[in-house]
Amino acid sequence: MLAFLFFMLCVLLGYIVGSFCSAIVVCRIFALPDPRIEGSKNPGATNVLRLAGKKYAIIVLFADMLKGFLPVLMVNLLSGSAATVGFTAFAAVLGHMYPVFFQFKGGKGVATALGAFFGLNIILGSMVVATWLLVANFTRYSSLASIVSIIFAPFYSLFIFNHVNAFMPLMFISLFILYKHRHNITRLIDGVEPKIIFRSKEKTEELPNEPTAGEEIPKPSQPKIITEESTPPSDKK
Repeated sequence: MLAFLFFMLCVLLGYIVGSFCSAIVVCRIFALPDPRIEGSKNPGATNVLRLAGKKYAIIVLFADMLKGFLPVLMVNLLSGSAATVGFTAFAAVLGHMYPVFFQFKGGKGVATALGAFFGLNIILGSMVVATWLLVANFTRYSSLASIVSIIFAPFYSLFIFNHVNAFMPLMFISLFILYKHRHNITRLIDGVEPKIIFRSKEKTEELPNEPTAGEEIPKPSQPKIITEESTPPSDKK
């Protein structure tokens, strides 16, 4: 009975901490556009990057990872049960996706899941990050890298822990994140999903003939209109 009560308290802790939506809170503090309304309408670090820039996106990313890392690490230190720790991680990700404090409208859970993986086991978190970097480097698709790395996480846990106790909650995390990426999957299939781009290179490609400072922009030449009066008379034989 006490073990079950402890399990439920850990799960509740994970969900409550996960429900703290970093993107919404940061945007409110700094008077930025609401990420649930603007951009991709996803309250996550990527959308904040689009709306407000790198500085605020890093704050959101760090906070999202932290709310997955802290409750899982705490339960990991207090409990020897991989299942309890795993379901705490799942609850934290679920809280990010469906936050009780924000009408159950949250983000996709990738950053929170990554933080939870590091709280569960540093090797697990490192393997997921390595997978993300590998896929992103070869495909240039951030969403595809997230999907693949999260799918592999439960199977990495089998290799690391050598038992199935953490496999089930991590599989739940993978399935929910896949569901949250359903629109990205559709765009990937259709070939319209945006890729990771380097702004400096992209700017050079888009504006190859941009004039330098002080250079006068040439005006387009006006077409010469030939009227009947200006047409030279034909030679008569």
